[in-house]
Amino acid sequence: MTIEVQFRDTDAMGHVNNAVYFTYMETARSKYVMHLMNRQGLDALQMILARACCSFRSPAFFGETLTVGVGISRIGNKSFDMVYCIEGPDGRLVAEGESTQVMYDYEAGHSIPVPEAFRARVAEVQGAWQPPTQT
Repeated sequence: MTIEVQFRDTDAMGHVNNAVYFTYMETARSKYVMHLMNRQGLDALQMILARACCSFRSPAFFGETLTVGVGISRIGNKSFDMVYCIEGPDGRLVAEGESTQVMYDYEAGHSIPVPEAFRARVAEVQGAWQPPTQT
């Protein structure tokens, strides 16, 4: 997916503020899971975020169009990991990230096993894809 850097995304140094990269990853994560589950709304997101980290590799600036790549790198019993790669318009690596999501039943208020349908859909969409090695 692509994201155009907005003026509000930048800080006093003129580049994208570090906290904004987590918003970019959140947007990619939400859209990807909705795509996986063939849903249009937030009801597809039966998960909570347990962990997120980001490594900043080069600055991004107002007006640039960034490409955010995302994929699921691990599926456990109740959780799964996602990896992110954010690149600038010239192909330079801007940031890399990882997150852990826990499947969650909001009505019951507790974690739940990763559904088999989710596992199957990830295998169907991603195939034999392997996440890039993080540097």
